[in-house]
Amino acid sequence: MDLSNYLKTKRDQINQQLEMCVRDYSIPGRLQDSILYSIEAGGKRLRPILLLATAEAFGASEGKGMSVAAALEMVHTYSLIHDDLPAMDDDDLRRGLPTNHKRFDEATAILAGDALLTLSSQVIAEDTTLTDAQRVTMIRELTKAGGARGMVEGQMQDMLSEGKAVSLDVLENIHKNKTGQLLKFAILAGAHLGEASDSAVQQMTDMAEALGLIFQIQDDILDVTGDADVIGKPTGSDEGNHKSTYPQLLGLEGAIEQKEKYVHVALSALKSAGVEGTVLSQLIRYLSTRDH
Repeated sequence: MDLSNYLKTKRDQINQQLEMCVRDYSIPGRLQDSILYSIEAGGKRLRPILLLATAEAFGASEGKGMSVAAALEMVHTYSLIHDDLPAMDDDDLRRGLPTNHKRFDEATAILAGDALLTLSSQVIAEDTTLTDAQRVTMIRELTKAGGARGMVEGQMQDMLSEGKAVSLDVLENIHKNKTGQLLKFAILAGAHLGEASDSAVQQMTDMAEALGLIFQIQDDILDVTGDADVIGKPTGSDEGNHKSTYPQLLGLEGAIEQKEKYVHVALSALKSAGVEGTVLSQLIRYLSTRDH
């Protein structure tokens, strides 16, 4: 399969679904403009693509779970809007454009994030292509992944660790929550929608946890070696914010070596789950070598 064409096709479908949802579920005006600004800024849409790819790998019809994929990207986009705020990472650029609070203002950016977070559950709740049980499961698991024992807790841990020397175990625990929980949701939601067996779900859990760490390690590597024009934001921000990173703890070569260990774990888990011949194998490699 041509991965670049696959990614473009899925990205276009997800973008169309996101814009339709925002326009259908919000009132035209400044708030909608702010929401659409961050949605239309683009992005790789990796989380929703992973969800759809996993569902298809387990036999779901193409496009099954599109509303869940859109909801997942809404939660991710809300987190980016809030992460960029002066009280958090205080970033001026996101995806090569002024951050939401720079384009509008802080209050509007906060409300845009709030709206995306709440809209995510509504979009799933009103999807009539899902069964009642599927709707409940998807909303429950997405809110858990993004909540006080998931992404938000990871963000809290990350803030508290700034300026402190942390161990590799602590760093990985932070990123299993901050970065890994939404990626894990993408994989397990896709497996559920594809009606994977219990044993396959367990293998995909291992794959998802490894993938979250692959993603974060590559992010840390790009903050050291990446091209700011390609990434769409300044490099070196982790060091400037006094954050512990994999290259800082392990050295650049050590971080690359650690990442490859997790690539092996993820690919082995795919094989055990019986879906190693799918686009998921390509996506693991893509995520581990991406340049933005």
